[in-house]
Amino acid sequence: MERREPSRDVLLEQGLQALRDLLGPTWHVERRVREGAVVSAPGNRQSGALDALVELRSDDGTYAELLTDLRSDVSPRTVEEIVLPKFALVRQVSAFTHVLVMAPWISPRTQGMLREHGVNYLDLTGNISLRVPRPAVAIYTQGRTRAPRGAAVPRAKATLAGPKAGRLVRLLVDAAPPYRAGELAEAAGLSLPYVSRLLDALEDHLLIRRDGRVITDVDWPGLLRARAETLNLLRQNRYVGMLAPNGTAQVWAALRDLQGSWPRERRLVVTGSHAARLVAPVAVGGQLMLYLPAAVPDAETLGDILGLLPVAEGADVLLLEPRDEVVFERTRVIDDLPQVALSQLVLDCLSGPGRMPAEGEAVLRHMLEHQQLWRASGIPALGKNMSP
Repeated sequence: MERREPSRDVLLEQGLQALRDLLGPTWHVERRVREGAVVSAPGNRQSGALDALVELRSDDGTYAELLTDLRSDVSPRTVEEIVLPKFALVRQVSAFTHVLVMAPWISPRTQGMLREHGVNYLDLTGNISLRVPRPAVAIYTQGRTRAPRGAAVPRAKATLAGPKAGRLVRLLVDAAPPYRAGELAEAAGLSLPYVSRLLDALEDHLLIRRDGRVITDVDWPGLLRARAETLNLLRQNRYVGMLAPNGTAQVWAALRDLQGSWPRERRLVVTGSHAARLVAPVAVGGQLMLYLPAAVPDAETLGDILGLLPVAEGADVLLLEPRDEVVFERTRVIDDLPQVALSQLVLDCLSGPGRMPAEGEAVLRHMLEHQQLWRASGIPALGKNMSP
């Protein structure tokens, strides 16, 4: 989709209007042109220059100036390589000068990085963080967590949405670097051009680091969270809701008995709250979720075997049909039942309903504390002697 971006003048005016609306009629928020200020002219962006000088003036006459950096797109890499050095330079000139980054949309990860370094920001969807000591201003509002439709990333860049991105994410998490794009493409069954584009996007978001063409580091917790933001477990996978009249414990026992007779090609794998509880218990209860390659057509057969009844509401067992078979890769066996890999479990929980995101964060903490037990030392070592 072709990207529709406001011009820098439109971006600035809409951003200033958002500030006026938040501060109220007793404040004046205006663009200023000060003699000698290093401010780039429209259409002639000067390297290192800031785009606009904005004055905030309260009704008692005190005012502050915001050196505003207008950007059509701002990524964590942009923050690290451009914004923070510029911010440090401005602070050396004056401790009372404030920098404001303004863009059509700023991702949650980029917002967090800006807040961590004390840089103000504003986007046109309502994400604003602005702190000025005099006159006293403290604004923090949250807008869209996903890019608005029609303002997506540039056409040449890939995103973390979609099954192909899911396969690469799982591989980057499950196997530690170093590796090259070609090795990842071959292991994930993806084309090299697609993998290269997605790796470029991940590097922009500081989710991977490269030395030349070799990937040397992966921020795998950040990568799982970023991927989960593009998912919705129950909207993107077809499912059948079932009721267990004798409780889910009886279903669990029946599943163990079924393992020897259930056809191997019709794999059956546990995910969700029951799988999370086995590695990082947060609470009891929750729906028992099972992945099957053809969950919808197999639901009646499996329901008869396990003593389940199909229901439209109030289900305590969900049979999920995955969009991509990556959910069956690198599964674990716990309590005699196959479970999804920890990386898949985190993705399912973070994108699931109710308390599942909290359970996903608990599994993520477990993974951080026991990384040596579940993460392969490289792509060739995947699936070899790893702990559940």
